[in-house]
Amino acid sequence: MDGCIFCKIGKREIESMVVYEDKDVIVFRDINPQAPVHILVIPKKHVAGLNDITADDQMLAGKLILVAQKVARQEKISESGYRLVINSGEDAGQAVQHLHVHLLGGRRMKWPPG
Repeated sequence: MDGCIFCKIGKREIESMVVYEDKDVIVFRDINPQAPVHILVIPKKHVAGLNDITADDQMLAGKLILVAQKVARQEKISESGYRLVINSGEDAGQAVQHLHVHLLGGRRMKWPPG
């Protein structure tokens, strides 16, 4: 999608602090971290949000979770615990209209989150 900042990051048109990448997914540190570890896992394919995932995207959606798990181990937060957050829509706090998973950890999380 033209103008999508996450699409530009996925194409490496915008520099970011990448911690993992493969043909389908790119993972990078959030520029406004809300925890000691705050990493975004995004598909390189533009999917605007959860409501836009189709049956054709099932493998990709599952891969986002598996990659988040892998990065949590890489960041050494898998044993102490981490949180995965997917915001869907403006009221939920989705600021960028490109599906992304927040990987948060490195501190004790509270509930409810907000």
